[in-house]
Amino acid sequence: MSHGRRLAGLLLLTTALTVPGAALAQSADPAPDAAAAAAAEAAPEEEFDNTDISVPGGTIVVTGRRNQDITRSASQVVSVLSAEAIARTGEGDIAGALGRVTGLSVQGNGFVYVRGLGDRYSLALLNGLPLPSPEPLSRVVPLDLFPTDIVASSLVQKTYSANYPGEFGGGVINLTTVAIPDESFLKLSAGISGDSFTTFSNGLAYYGSDYDWFGFDDGTRNTPPALQAFFDSGQRMSDPDVDQQEILKQFGNPNLILLQKNNSIPANFSGGITAGTSMDFGDDGRFGVIATASLSNKWRSRDIINQSAINEDLDLDSDFRDFVTDNRILVNGLLGFGLELGEHKLRWTNLYIRDTLKRASLSIGEDLQDNDSVQEQNTAWYERQLINTQAVGEFRFGDLSVDLRGGYAQTRREAPYEYTFTYERRNTPDDLGQRFLNLLDRQTGGASVAFSTLQEDLYFGGIDLSYPVTDWLRLTAGYSYTDTSRYSERREFLINANSDFDRAVGLLRPDLLLGDAVIDFYNIGLIESTQADPAFAAGLEIQAGYLQGRIEPLPGVNLDLGVRYEDAVQRVDPVEVFAVPTNSGTSTLLANDYWLPAATLTWEVTDQLQFRLNASKTIARPQFRELIFQTYFDPENNRQFNGNPRLIDSRLTNAEARLEYYFGRGNRVSVAGFWKDIENPIEVFSSFSDNDQVSGFVNAPSATLWGGEFESQVTYPTIDWGGWFENKQIVAVANYTFTQSEISVGPDDIASVFPFADQPASNFLRDGAALTGQSDHLVNLQLGLENQDSLQQFTLLLSYASERVTSRGTGFLPDIVEDPGLKVDLVYRQGLDLFGQPFEIKAEARNLFGRDNFEYQSNGTNRIEINTYQVGQSFSFSVSTEF
Repeated sequence: MSHGRRLAGLLLLTTALTVPGAALAQSADPAPDAAAAAAAEAAPEEEFDNTDISVPGGTIVVTGRRNQDITRSASQVVSVLSAEAIARTGEGDIAGALGRVTGLSVQGNGFVYVRGLGDRYSLALLNGLPLPSPEPLSRVVPLDLFPTDIVASSLVQKTYSANYPGEFGGGVINLTTVAIPDESFLKLSAGISGDSFTTFSNGLAYYGSDYDWFGFDDGTRNTPPALQAFFDSGQRMSDPDVDQQEILKQFGNPNLILLQKNNSIPANFSGGITAGTSMDFGDDGRFGVIATASLSNKWRSRDIINQSAINEDLDLDSDFRDFVTDNRILVNGLLGFGLELGEHKLRWTNLYIRDTLKRASLSIGEDLQDNDSVQEQNTAWYERQLINTQAVGEFRFGDLSVDLRGGYAQTRREAPYEYTFTYERRNTPDDLGQRFLNLLDRQTGGASVAFSTLQEDLYFGGIDLSYPVTDWLRLTAGYSYTDTSRYSERREFLINANSDFDRAVGLLRPDLLLGDAVIDFYNIGLIESTQADPAFAAGLEIQAGYLQGRIEPLPGVNLDLGVRYEDAVQRVDPVEVFAVPTNSGTSTLLANDYWLPAATLTWEVTDQLQFRLNASKTIARPQFRELIFQTYFDPENNRQFNGNPRLIDSRLTNAEARLEYYFGRGNRVSVAGFWKDIENPIEVFSSFSDNDQVSGFVNAPSATLWGGEFESQVTYPTIDWGGWFENKQIVAVANYTFTQSEISVGPDDIASVFPFADQPASNFLRDGAALTGQSDHLVNLQLGLENQDSLQQFTLLLSYASERVTSRGTGFLPDIVEDPGLKVDLVYRQGLDLFGQPFEIKAEARNLFGRDNFEYQSNGTNRIEINTYQVGQSFSFSVSTEF
């Protein structure tokens, strides 16, 4: 039996440990009624869906009488990826697997968008509990951090219910980690992969430290002693007794600066181990434990076209080619314990994830207004780390169910030694005018180094009580408390030479420019560019309570009614790091409370046809990164971001109607329409400064979003085909989402963007434009041929997303648009028995047609490329075995 099937067979252990309402729903009545028994006899092909799902309040399965397909029996509109469905996609992380769900798209570095709404409108939970983000650019966790090996299921709920937090825009994504096995096992896996553009081709690199391949630094990147002493002193770099040269001399480690050509980028590799066991505990108890650990090391090169415009005709201001090589190392581990004592169940889950990105880039291009050529090199190291521990206890006292949840999580991000060295060529007739020079004066070249750190701590506690008042009414009430605090600091230093710096010395490579002799002879110093607000403290404290009733007024009719009250205080304040304080006026305080109602009507029109109607009010708070007026560089899209302390909450009104038709085992078709009205949505805008794209955030006055979805899943046995096809079946899963959105901007609407004075909103936004991140069309198609007797799967996956705006163009410039297009993947999985030992092999071919990344600005006549590069095809092979 496969590991996935063993995990799936533990619903009454694992789901009951974490989902009290679901467990009660399965066994609330001592015996099924006659109608349920008759239905079971009439439809023996319908099996219980054993997918392990852990959510707050336990609202997934409504009644024991209804069909046990979770998608059908849930009181809300949900999509569920079981362990088997995730495995079928062949994706290595959960973000990729979720990209196959109706209405979902993955953008950037693992951020999942629901129905065209940005990551700020998506809520991510782990076992029903919130997670902090290790990204300074997001409060939402990038889901590509989670390998599919540690996820038992992923649930996407698109209609709001009161048991979830009120920050619910497009939907909630709830990941449930692997459960406790019913027998001991040990599973080993290893894989290798590469892509046609990167693997065994030329790339860039720098040495770094001895342990970089493992995602850890050996101490080379520790803050140098002189700089640490400066930080501790509270002094400013311009203070007369600060020894700038002594600090600068400790920046010149060639292992962190010297960019090198790698003639053959190696193949990617990965490996993992998972083990579990369980045993009897006392007279009526059972104890289990599961542990998993894995490592992956991947390379990616990009040759990016990066242009900027000077006017609305899109005449070029600059034209660059950025060659970037990223080495990403992901280390993760999970340790889970479970204990069942009679009717009482406990679960304790501990998770560790470390995601490291080592970046080397070289850019060359033309500043067309000055007729100069520019060459820029960057080396960087980004460490992201998540530590999470959470406990869930379910206690049952007769009909009363008490669900207790608590957790602590910490994320850290370190980005030491972000180096930038810029060389310029004047293209003049004299000798040095034909050479690239760096005079360290920011006029003819320049250099900088930055140190960033971020830590976020999250504490969460909650209680849910559920009681069946009558046979047609179940009440659930809950309280939760969330306290999130973040500290973010970024210190950037410009390396500054005086006017007597010899032009010939500017020919030296970067590590020699920072040689001790050069620093002393020319008295090179430092300027701190982040002196105004180098550090911020942010916090979000939420107290919430809800009351929810699940009513069955008539046979086949279920009504889920609830209201949630949330009181929240969100604060962002500059932190004084200097002995002589400054006041930038960039603080934010948002103290709001909301009543958030939600209602869903589900009507079983026939045994196969079901109708749903939902309405709700929800909110979306600004993310920390959107409030903090501090510059961050996003290595994924190659641009900088600044926050806006004047942002306010967004309010959403949601409605949806859906018709679902179920026929046969696992077969279904559904159509839906949805509508959202958003007050004060937050939009991204971009401007260009010194050839750099800088993005900011602004509240739009209002926006509407509406659309429709179609989804189908059909399984067709091929036994009638005979021969090789006798034990096979065809699995076809298709979904399509059509979305339209529109921002409303009137002539009297005002935009408040720090540090500028209030001004017309039309300076940043265009009336009638679509929301950023929203594609009109999203299409996913899976066609699979599977063996019903053993593991053998061929799956063809197609995904298509139409153009979407990634950032508003300010002033006269058009919006920046991304065109994801069509991607085609092929996944093959095969079970083998070698020397009496079961093995699973998996082969994948991704992006078969070589769809590239296109991000551009166009006025209908001319087009410039903002972040366009080749992607290539990727191929991977992995093998695993279980003892």
